[in-house]
Amino acid sequence: MNKNLRSRQKQRGFVDHPTATERAITGPDAVAKLATEPLHDMLHTLGTDLRGLTLAEVGQRHTRYGPNEIAHDKPPHWTVQLLRAFNNPFVMVLLVLATISFFTDVYFADPDDRDFKSIIILLTMVTISGLLRFFTEFHSLRAAEKLKAMVRTTASVRRRVVSSGKPERHEVAMRELVVGDIVTLQAGDMIPADLRLIESRDLFISQAVLTGEALPVEKYDTLGAVAQKSVDTGPAKPVQKNSASLLDLSNVCFMGTNVVSGTALGVVVATGSDTYFGALAKNVVSHKRVETSFDRGVNSVSWLLIRFMLVMVPIVFMINGLTKGDWMSALTFALAVAVGLTPEMLPMIVSANLARGALAMARRKVVVKRLNSVQNFGAMDVLCTDKTGTLTQDKIILEQHLDVVGNEQEDVLRLGWLNSYHQSGQRNLIDVAIIRRANEIGESVQPRTFAKIDELPFDFVRRRLSVVVANERGEHLMVTKGAVEEMLAVSTHVKTAQGVRVLDDTARAMLLARAEAYNEDGFRVLVVATRDIPAGETKTQYRTSDETGLTVCGFLTFLDPPKDSAAPAIAALREYGVAVKVLTGDNPIVTLKVCREVGLEPGTPLLGADIEPMDEDTLRAAVEHTTVFAKLAPLHKARVVKALQANGHTVGFLGDGINDAPALRDADVGISVDTGADIAKETADIILLEKSLMVLEAGVVKGRETFGNILKYLNMTASSNFGNVFSVLVASAFLPWEPMLAMQLLVQNLVYDISQMFLPWDRMDPEFLKKPRKWDAGNIRRFMLWIGPTSSVFDITTYALLWTVFGAGAMYHLHGGSGGQVIMNSGWFIEGLVSQTLVVHLLRTQKIPFLQSTPALPIMLSTTVAIAIACWLPYSPFAETLGFVSLPGSYFYWLAATMLGYIALAQTVKTIYIRRFGRWF
Repeated sequence: MNKNLRSRQKQRGFVDHPTATERAITGPDAVAKLATEPLHDMLHTLGTDLRGLTLAEVGQRHTRYGPNEIAHDKPPHWTVQLLRAFNNPFVMVLLVLATISFFTDVYFADPDDRDFKSIIILLTMVTISGLLRFFTEFHSLRAAEKLKAMVRTTASVRRRVVSSGKPERHEVAMRELVVGDIVTLQAGDMIPADLRLIESRDLFISQAVLTGEALPVEKYDTLGAVAQKSVDTGPAKPVQKNSASLLDLSNVCFMGTNVVSGTALGVVVATGSDTYFGALAKNVVSHKRVETSFDRGVNSVSWLLIRFMLVMVPIVFMINGLTKGDWMSALTFALAVAVGLTPEMLPMIVSANLARGALAMARRKVVVKRLNSVQNFGAMDVLCTDKTGTLTQDKIILEQHLDVVGNEQEDVLRLGWLNSYHQSGQRNLIDVAIIRRANEIGESVQPRTFAKIDELPFDFVRRRLSVVVANERGEHLMVTKGAVEEMLAVSTHVKTAQGVRVLDDTARAMLLARAEAYNEDGFRVLVVATRDIPAGETKTQYRTSDETGLTVCGFLTFLDPPKDSAAPAIAALREYGVAVKVLTGDNPIVTLKVCREVGLEPGTPLLGADIEPMDEDTLRAAVEHTTVFAKLAPLHKARVVKALQANGHTVGFLGDGINDAPALRDADVGISVDTGADIAKETADIILLEKSLMVLEAGVVKGRETFGNILKYLNMTASSNFGNVFSVLVASAFLPWEPMLAMQLLVQNLVYDISQMFLPWDRMDPEFLKKPRKWDAGNIRRFMLWIGPTSSVFDITTYALLWTVFGAGAMYHLHGGSGGQVIMNSGWFIEGLVSQTLVVHLLRTQKIPFLQSTPALPIMLSTTVAIAIACWLPYSPFAETLGFVSLPGSYFYWLAATMLGYIALAQTVKTIYIRRFGRWF
């Protein structure tokens, strides 16, 4: 780059860059300056031209400035993940307790009486919980990144060949774009970076992701489309140099927005963090995703348990202080009880379950972009889906090309071929079907003497597509195809065997009736129409206002047969409590026929025109009993999703088109496919590598299994801990000493928690998987209050047994206490840990354990080891250090009887609970 050019850059406010490969953009403000530069100067500033960059130039810029990515999209550094793993309320509680223990047991204690054991155990629990969560989340995030890499969002760019200097078109990953790249856009594309437009044709961009505005805005280059705009509609609006908002710039497209319709050519002026979207990510709240129902559920349960702890611990402290007179000992014991009430493994259990769920779904060709969506997938009770490609085979066949009275007519196919062959937008299956049929017939229906002049791309308001072609004599012909009603709205004549005549009400009714008859036979129908453009009205660029005065030439009918798997998939989803609703822009009659063929009872469809005037309350009532929604615009789909959510449903939306993006964003679970439009894939939470409802059914089951194992831990831990605290309260009131030392409570809790680490590998009962599942803190509280005290019954009988049969009471009366306390501590430690661990098998299922429901092998091994440790510790070399004493062998006979009684009582209470409340978890 020469000195004069660099000097000119300085004057325009750009930083001083030494070479042409340096980026000339430093942020959104500089984008505004580039938008007003003359095109030639702007390209010079960026060190590029209309042929694009060479691969060597791209490599230099990519090496110097990094990938075109927003920083927060990357997983955090492992050190950040490690710190976050310890950032949860339960770990904070343990650290507070460790701090208090430090002051009570070490700092204020006599040098000879300092005891570090409690601090060591607490810090061990914190370390295990945090490290396990870190390793689980670290590996799950890495796995998620690998899965997301399977879904490639690409951009179409021009790259200059060094040897010939000619441009070549390449599809490259969005992250590989650099400043100066020349990008081509068409309907459905995600804007991959901030672009200055060079050429555009009827380009409409949805900026909702940045502005929240639902309606798309028109963008145009200042040299081409604006000049034409002045011919059609008067003077063009100039580019605003001092626009109040950068988003008002009419010749700039911003990263993260998407093309609704039209085509364009643009140059990349900013990438990554230098884009407008990147600035938002750094300076506003884009780092933080909206809190999902899953996050809210975890938080509500966490704070329920913390509030319960804040109530129970002071009670334990006061009772022990008042009855024993040793307030310091009472405080230490109360802190140990607080630890016992803290489910410190919850974050790790949640992370491990979500990670396992995501990996299991990946094996079924389902890519989970956000881990929390696994649970939302399982909670889904309404699935809204499009029709084409989901219920149908996504292999559209052109069955007939007919004139207006229903006779086969090659002229109609010839016109259809002209339209589909010359359109440059997003070529869909209909265009492919037309071209394939024309290829089968031959050159007689492929008039290649026509040259393309212009194109009016398809959009979801007009629902039609036009191309303008010129014959050898230079005469222009507009060929338009589209939906029946929308085509008749802009047509004034009809072509018959007797010639062209006016499209009056009778002819219009005849055409509508014929189209409806085709629809009832399962055909999708398009109308083909033309307009001869007089020599005096020809131009190089046409606008949608030119789509008028058309002459209807005939019909194209298409068949998209239902998938063989659609009917069993819908039946399977229904069996799992998921209602399927069809949201489509297609004709209602065709949609109803397809729905009946796949086993859906469609009822009366609700059309977009019906939804438009409805207020929210009316729509909420209507969506409950409606299965088919047809002829919907994109915003109609989003309104239906929101109405279902307002009625308390967890809604999944499956879509792959541009028109599905608003609904995908609003759904609880947005689901798209790998072959979908860029904006659909970017918006979705879950990507299907195979577009099949059977894959969805498997995902629903895995989501519920994942959530079920999380609920198991919460319910079992909460109820067991509550039972232990209730037992402590009784013991504190009637025993002359604590039934277990604080350190022993900590050891017991540590062993139990380690045994629960393997719960993510457990299996769920089939009955649990049949219904959608949501967080319910109220049920967890009820479960805790019902099930917890069952263990206390046998804790109290154990106190009595140890006091009478095994001599704790006699030793207390003879020696004043310590000997009896050791017996009591040892006996209750074994009974408490064995019962708490053994009851896992009872509480993990609503069936009879082992007979009707068997746990997975990891659960069997972990609980067996925990029980073995409980029975071994009082006999181990650590017994004296921990304050235990060996018990006579007869104790274990009593222990076995106690466990049998406990299992019988817990099973009885469980049966009553299920009958009363109709559920278990």
